[in-house]
Amino acid sequence: MDKKKIENRLKREKKTNRQIIGVAVGAGITAKYAVRGGADLIFVLSSGKFRQMGVGSLAAYLPYVNSNEMVMELGLREVKRQAQDTPVIFGLHATDPSIDLERYIEQIQKAGFDGINNYPTIGLIDGEYRRLLEANGITYEREVDAIRIASEKGFFTVAFVFNEMQTRRMLDAGADVICVHLGLTGGGIMGAKKVLSLENAKQQTQKMFAICDCSSKNVLKMIYGGPVQTPIDVAYMHQHTGMDGYIGGSPFERTPTEKVVTNITQAFKQSDRVESDDLMIKMLDGVTKHYEYVEFAKQYVSEHYHQDISFHELAEIAHVSPSHLSRLFHRKVGVNFRTYLVEYRMHQAAKLLQEKPFKCMEVAKLVGYQDYYQFSKIFKKTMGMNPREYRRQAKNS
Repeated sequence: MDKKKIENRLKREKKTNRQIIGVAVGAGITAKYAVRGGADLIFVLSSGKFRQMGVGSLAAYLPYVNSNEMVMELGLREVKRQAQDTPVIFGLHATDPSIDLERYIEQIQKAGFDGINNYPTIGLIDGEYRRLLEANGITYEREVDAIRIASEKGFFTVAFVFNEMQTRRMLDAGADVICVHLGLTGGGIMGAKKVLSLENAKQQTQKMFAICDCSSKNVLKMIYGGPVQTPIDVAYMHQHTGMDGYIGGSPFERTPTEKVVTNITQAFKQSDRVESDDLMIKMLDGVTKHYEYVEFAKQYVSEHYHQDISFHELAEIAHVSPSHLSRLFHRKVGVNFRTYLVEYRMHQAAKLLQEKPFKCMEVAKLVGYQDYYQFSKIFKKTMGMNPREYRRQAKNS
């Protein structure tokens, strides 16, 4: 699929106000069902194959295999044949000293891939090890070169960036998508133990997206990894950063597999002690209802933000102490529950003011405020202007 066709496809999706979704897969079966679920881009990254082996994504950063050869084989043997007409993006290990970048990118094109992405990326490495790599010519600039070469050849490009300087370099290189990489995905059994909070992730993303917005290039803005693990997290980041989409690996492949296989195996193990209907309930319960406490709290807010929400009652529903839930929530999200709830309500109000013909007082009630004066005061503090000014500006723009 040529670059222009992919760009038009993604921009049409953006116009429908739906998130552009990229799924990083490690097996053909994941690609098959990601496409069925509506994925807009399929990424073949070496970390995906390692996840399918039952080890963490960082295995792709050690000399177990040749990353580019692994991606080429996985892409051609399993992924491309299942992706149908969905663009397949090759995770290019650009700093591999054994390849000629220009010739290898041509080889990727001839193999039938639709674009490249700089992965594994040196951007995930820091400290003394990073300094020694750079001293030996293994630098992020090599990844920038790959994006530039591919762009000049009319190849679709997705650039992982980690700071403002890298964002500028990738924009200059002609990247079609700037994707803020927030680190390895947390959660689950194999997830990274230390990740950015949502609040920190939001602040970092805003800085890099601001550079994109100031650029003359009409680039798509996406995020990857870190604390963004669920649709609720994606909605939160969208509200606060104006991103166009999300790319993920573990949330689509590893985490669901961990939960589903574990719970279904346990349910079958107990099948001699339960009725058949009870067994099915247990299996489905394991798939749909076993949230982590913080994920449950965020889900609850998304469904009940228009009602009175008591944090103590929420903790009681989740069967956890309020103090413990409060500490967990702040550690993972980066703000306290009250701040998260207020920001969620204000962004829902902003959407209603832009899209629906409700009076401002009606909007206040729809997001849980009976007192319009209180709502207006909080809205102005959060959004920088009162509801009427916001609606007027939205109409003008």
